[in-house]
Amino acid sequence: MKRIKIFILVMVLAISSSFVVTAQKADFNGTWKIDRTKSTLPEYTPVLTKIDIRINSDSLLTERYYDTGDGQEYPFTENLTLDGKEYNITIYEMPRKTKASWSEQDGFLTVESTITISGDSGPTEFISKESWKIDKTNNTFAISFKNKMSGNDSEGAFILNKVVPNK
Repeated sequence: MKRIKIFILVMVLAISSSFVVTAQKADFNGTWKIDRTKSTLPEYTPVLTKIDIRINSDSLLTERYYDTGDGQEYPFTENLTLDGKEYNITIYEMPRKTKASWSEQDGFLTVESTITISGDSGPTEFISKESWKIDKTNNTFAISFKNKMSGNDSEGAFILNKVVPNK
């Protein structure tokens, strides 16, 4: 009888610890750089070349670096909560509305944004929906995205490698 109780106790502990492991969120923290050979980059899409990420409990702080197409990068910093609340910032005189949330069911982070661009024919919205996921097998970070602007849709993926600091 004692063996059965010990066996049941061990099984309960094993099952409950597996729930804890599967419920953990992916660790996006760190500096990540693009791997252009593995990424799917549609034409006329701003290319995310590097991203610094800091997640603390329910907040997401990022510094993103995009290629301007002429060899230069432009960075911007964004601080969001992970509860789906919308935040507003301005990037180079362009308003940006962004919200981020965890998908517990799928194990990824969703970031949705709208940037309003002023042009000669009036304002245009650049709408982006990103799905962030860590690929532990390949030790990469994938940001799959769907963009929409002026009735044109594009989708692709930035595949990023973690930057290991020099020691």
